[in-house]
Amino acid sequence: MGRALELAALGPVHGPNPRVGCVLLGADGRDLGEGHHRGAGTAHAEVAAIEDAAGRAGSADLRGATAVVTLEPCSHSGRTPPCTDALLAAGIVRVVVGVADPNPVATGGAGVLRAAGVEVVIGVQAGRSRALNRTYLHAVGHGRPFVTLKWAATLDGRVAAADGSSRWITGPQAREDVHRRRGASDAVLVGTGTALLDDPWLTTRTTAPDGTTRLGAHQPLRVVLGERDLPPAARVIDDAAPSLQLRTRDVGAALAELDRREVRHLWVEGGPVVAAAFLRAGVVDELVTYLAPAVLGSGAAAVGDLGVAGVAGALRFHLSDVARVGGDVVLTSTPEKEPV
Repeated sequence: MGRALELAALGPVHGPNPRVGCVLLGADGRDLGEGHHRGAGTAHAEVAAIEDAAGRAGSADLRGATAVVTLEPCSHSGRTPPCTDALLAAGIVRVVVGVADPNPVATGGAGVLRAAGVEVVIGVQAGRSRALNRTYLHAVGHGRPFVTLKWAATLDGRVAAADGSSRWITGPQAREDVHRRRGASDAVLVGTGTALLDDPWLTTRTTAPDGTTRLGAHQPLRVVLGERDLPPAARVIDDAAPSLQLRTRDVGAALAELDRREVRHLWVEGGPVVAAAFLRAGVVDELVTYLAPAVLGSGAAAVGDLGVAGVAGALRFHLSDVARVGGDVVLTSTPEKEPV
């Protein structure tokens, strides 16, 4: 299973499908074939492992073999045929699974295999399997994307100065880190206020040593939340990356639409009004805060009004990671109260 997890980690961190790895073992424990899922529309890990076995001299006969796979094999026809059919056709007699698949469309593979006489074991290194696919498992289990809320602020919690300027509160290394994290998400969201005031691209970019920038290989869907019109020349709706305006202020409705579009991980960049809306809705699964060693004393706060009258009503978070990025600090937190 450890090897299967290593293989799974080679798959893309973004996209509608989970990261899955598979190792096929002979009765003597010999590795007969291995594979991983490379993204939506490509062969699933089990099929990739079977194809790998077929390509190895003297290893094509898989009758009586064991399949070790990080996620429960699917039993439905989607972009590809069911993995359960491929395993049964190959003569696999035992399947060891890291974690069950909560996707209502794909689940049920273990039952199909057992009904066909295959021994199925579920829960081997389940914690590592869940961690590898935390955004996918959350999204399909809750019917909405995993939400990461991010902001960059001064030590006194300001995201913009009194004159409205906000570039740049944090340093270049922190900004590069934001682009890297954007690139690991399926969609990045701001409100119309931020889109109109800052005119951001919301693309993922890398910076070369000479200072030139280029677009990253993966561009998440750029989402603007709100009812106000955007000017035709707005950068966020150019042709550098896909974009979508959700003309609503209802966070639940927005998440439902993004779930319909198979967005598994939503990266929310604010501003303050949007940050407050997501926090009030109780749907923030992770909070990523970049702190710059600077003080403004006035200007926009990171979060708008939450209706909290006293300290007892504060939204509390567990601090899960602290890291220095260049001259800034990034804090990663999860809410004490279970998100909805």
